[in-house]
Amino acid sequence: MLTHPTLDQMHALGLSGMAAAYRELVNQPESSDLNRDEWLGLMLDREMAVRGDKRLTNRLAIAKLRFPDACIENIDFAAHRGLDRRQLLSLAQGEWLKAHEHLILTGQTGTGKTWLACAIGRQAARLDYSVLYVRMPRLFEDLALARLDGRFPRLVDKLARVQLLILDDWGTHALSDQQRLDLLEIFEERYRRKSTLITAQLPVAQWHEMIGEPTIADAILDRIVHNAHRIALEGDSMRKQKPRPLLTEARNAEINNP
Repeated sequence: MLTHPTLDQMHALGLSGMAAAYRELVNQPESSDLNRDEWLGLMLDREMAVRGDKRLTNRLAIAKLRFPDACIENIDFAAHRGLDRRQLLSLAQGEWLKAHEHLILTGQTGTGKTWLACAIGRQAARLDYSVLYVRMPRLFEDLALARLDGRFPRLVDKLARVQLLILDDWGTHALSDQQRLDLLEIFEERYRRKSTLITAQLPVAQWHEMIGEPTIADAILDRIVHNAHRIALEGDSMRKQKPRPLLTEARNAEINNP
């Protein structure tokens, strides 16, 4: 069998997964018992898996998640944070993304909002949705610079097109008139077209006051709150470090008498 020309053709066509599976099948004696359809099926399965891995890697690179290793499987449901396992597993299925709904995570600092948001963002990327993570202070800086150098329409278009936009640290400071208008522009472009995940220390009831101008606040919240799932995290900060164990007598002696 002319394996090398076949492998060369597969690589030339960008079928690296099929080429790897073909090489393994050729080198396995038991593969001779498989028929052509079974060979083809195994090679296609490998190609699909390889392409899926590459697509996920690319999506995560573009997403720029603050915690790129966060994932749904590692969520600690034992910690008393008010997490509902059924709700999280339901969100992991992605129906809310398909329906262009939103998700709001609220809670005190250190309760794991950002980590959880990144885990949900990674799951969305697994489901083949485009994801982008951005902190609100950085977003406003980027919007202000884009307005100065003429990139504003392109930046708004980029934010409008991403299928899951993660806005972290919502409501950390009062908004200026221009920032309110920029947010309204973004949410108007995304309304009923894409999903947004927002993390905030402020409870939703205080968002209207935080945004400031009543008319614009009504317009922004109308495009977010009424079509959003909510998770309110509770409990103490998870950043609190456990007390270090006391040094043993032998260790103390080693330090004091080097």
